[in-house]
Amino acid sequence: MHTYRIPHSDLEVSRIAYGCMHLSRAWDDTAITAGEISAALRTIATAVDLGITLFDHADIYARGKSEQLFGEALRRTPGLRDRIVLQSKCGIRFGGDPDANTPGRYDFSREHLLRSVEGSLSRLGTGHLDLLLLHRPDPLAEPEEVASAFDQLQRSGKVRHFGVSNHSASQISLLQKYVDQPLVANQIELSLLHHYPVSEGVLFNRLDCIHADAAGTLDYCREHGILVQAWAPLASGKFSPPLAGMDEPMRSAAVLVQKMAREKNVSAEAILTAWLLRHPAGIQPIVGTTDPARLTAVCAADELRLTREEWYALLTAMRGQSVP
Repeated sequence: MHTYRIPHSDLEVSRIAYGCMHLSRAWDDTAITAGEISAALRTIATAVDLGITLFDHADIYARGKSEQLFGEALRRTPGLRDRIVLQSKCGIRFGGDPDANTPGRYDFSREHLLRSVEGSLSRLGTGHLDLLLLHRPDPLAEPEEVASAFDQLQRSGKVRHFGVSNHSASQISLLQKYVDQPLVANQIELSLLHHYPVSEGVLFNRLDCIHADAAGTLDYCREHGILVQAWAPLASGKFSPPLAGMDEPMRSAAVLVQKMAREKNVSAEAILTAWLLRHPAGIQPIVGTTDPARLTAVCAADELRLTREEWYALLTAMRGQSVP
């Protein structure tokens, strides 16, 4: 598989990454099962065989069980840790913690960030994370606290590089003013369905899209050497049959995706992934399927380059109108 060099780092990563959220689907306090371990080992082995080297986690996924399952894979696969890039995210806290009346919230306090990393390292069974991302912006964040946490995590060798997730250009800029480490990645929702980070550059200064920002997040990340990672790049399977029940323009876009897939002898998922890879920002899709066959089909996109006309045809179909 082709690779990206993450700017401001020594990390060489696969163009397509694997998202580990669904390694466990039990978001409760039950223990991981033998069946979950077996399925996780099979999925991770498939990803590695396909050339995937970046594995994305978050401390909250399945309440930590997805990290536990990956930790089992590391323990049972000698040498695997040295061949991959481990990334996790933190900053989201569940409701009901520490008591029943506590709301769900975001928490970028120094204490919580340090505690979250310790938990991830313990569950993964590793001494360090290659990347730590702040999961969703915390309106109550004190950037100085974040900076202090980053400094301690880096000095201790527990985190090598840092980034963010779901952050806008201005939020990244504010945080970067305070932290000494370069923010090297921003993971955002991005797909043919959720095309808004791409479309805002086309629609700037139009009355029907007055919220669009000329200095958008994609442009900011390109300008400052920040890897853009796309979560939900396959739109959670919304382009899959049956198409009859879909609303327009979703149906038109899905029909075109299926048509291109047949013509190129690839899966619809490969077309959706190739649409992201065609963008010059160097977007890295985070694919989270637990079906090895589907994962293999997705990775065919690494050798597929859409033409400019094909790329725009898909965007136009999804928007339901031509570009201005």
